[in-house]
Amino acid sequence: MKQSTQDLAENKVLILYLINKLPDGIKSDNLFKIVSSTNGINYFYFQELLSDLIATNLVGSFTKDEDTFIKITSEGENSLSLTKSLLPGILKLKADNVFKDEISEIVEESSIITEYIPKDENNYTVKCKIVEKNEILFEISAFAGSRERAKQISDNWKNNANNLYPKIIDLLLNGD
Repeated sequence: MKQSTQDLAENKVLILYLINKLPDGIKSDNLFKIVSSTNGINYFYFQELLSDLIATNLVGSFTKDEDTFIKITSEGENSLSLTKSLLPGILKLKADNVFKDEISEIVEESSIITEYIPKDENNYTVKCKIVEKNEILFEISAFAGSRERAKQISDNWKNNANNLYPKIIDLLLNGD
């Protein structure tokens, strides 16, 4: 039992340690990618730990642009400073390395976003966005008609936003 109590404490401190590196917050699924890559915990155990950290006000959640982010609170920062020594050095090193690898992928992945919203069975609206540091730089919404067209627009935006964005801006500025 002592070992599992120690593991529980280490995992909570690890989560605080990683969230503390992200002053703007992070989506819980993205945090899970980093935590699970570091120590191999499963999703349900991670959610249980995160819920406990939120319930004890060490981590807070906020909604921005229809997405929920989590962020360390001042109480969490204080707790981290008192408990950081519980993390073994090797785990901290691994967490730092995984963080560096995963965060660049997460930032790139979250910078080009699409979603399609059904209005009814045959009518869809597609939203295409470019987000940087949790700020929307560009957003366009278009009627797509069918689900297939909505998916096609969405996939095209994900794969070609770097080419499409400058063309759209040019059209808006010059009209040609």
